[in-house]
Amino acid sequence: MHLRDGLQTHATVRQRYDHLVQSGAVERDPAQERIVTALDRLTDEISAKRLAQKSSALGWLFARSKPREQVRGLYIHGGVGRGKSMLMDMFFELLPVRRKRRVHFNDFMADVQDRIQKHRQARKNGDVKEDDPIPPVARALAEEAWVLCFDEFSVTDIADAMILSRLFSALFAGGVVLVATSNVAPEDLYRDGLNRQLFLPFISLIERNAAVMTLDAEKDYRQEKLDRLPVYVTPDNTAADRALDNAWEAMTHGRPTGEVILTLKGRQLVVPRAAGDAARFSFADLCEKPLGARDYLAIAGRFSTVFIDHVPVLGEGKRNEAKRFILLIDTLYDHRMRLVMSAAAPPQGLYTAKRGTEVFEFERTASRLAEMQSRDWLDGWAERRDEAQPAEARQA
Repeated sequence: MHLRDGLQTHATVRQRYDHLVQSGAVERDPAQERIVTALDRLTDEISAKRLAQKSSALGWLFARSKPREQVRGLYIHGGVGRGKSMLMDMFFELLPVRRKRRVHFNDFMADVQDRIQKHRQARKNGDVKEDDPIPPVARALAEEAWVLCFDEFSVTDIADAMILSRLFSALFAGGVVLVATSNVAPEDLYRDGLNRQLFLPFISLIERNAAVMTLDAEKDYRQEKLDRLPVYVTPDNTAADRALDNAWEAMTHGRPTGEVILTLKGRQLVVPRAAGDAARFSFADLCEKPLGARDYLAIAGRFSTVFIDHVPVLGEGKRNEAKRFILLIDTLYDHRMRLVMSAAAPPQGLYTAKRGTEVFEFERTASRLAEMQSRDWLDGWAERRDEAQPAEARQA
């Protein structure tokens, strides 16, 4: 350990992990410790490669023309709540590399598809000469980051599945190192997908370029914390803010939180705060803007948990907001999601208007909000999350 500005810093994942154990923040687990050792070994290999390149002027001179010596990355899979993302985030934070990127895999692939579309448009306009968009996209990605850390690696979209082998072949050829977490082993990726035989080379590619390790920790540590947390907090005051902040910290397990852009046909939807499969919005973000069913479906398709801060009491002058809130809750309910929210009143007191169809519709909303707080609902959510497998691919 080192001291910097009076604060302890940790040079290795092992030191950081041991500190968390000693402070009581995490419980020591042999399965996690095996991953800790592997991550520190990978850090050493990446650092050695980086130093070797820096120490050789000729190495830097010819770096762009010669294939880079490949460092074999790490693919960590196992059940949810076992600490995969926590350990990868420690690795990412401590890794002494400037050009590194940590991203949810679905967000990465949305970025890739966007870059492909832009290249095709540029080719159509005559601005670039390459017909095939994959090589230039891969070059750009490798130039921006040569260590890629993916959270929740999964493949459910046929458009993604069909380009992954070529894309990652180019990335690995460019010296990119992969570190990934997933709920499934590589051989189970895209298991029920359309034209899966075309996807199989990608599985072999991953296994050649990343050591595959299982994190089979004894407990779902995140679920233990979540079981003690409220999911509907009222009244909406500073205490409610603290309660939701605590729940968010437990749900995200300390993962980096940031803005995420969901790409819909022809436009983008901003998720103000996201970490892993959890998203956090204010009521204003979701119901005071002109959003509709497609937006809420996009959120439900990307996340398993949604936080909503500051739901107000809705009266006669808030019919549009009430309609959106009704649609939002219906969507989250139909997708069996976990909802955590702060509100100005209990569910049955959130809508005070006496006229219009919303009065009757909101009765259903209040009933669903009550059900989504129940022990049965929350236990069912945990079971669904544990058993979740990549869904059958959507046709492009």
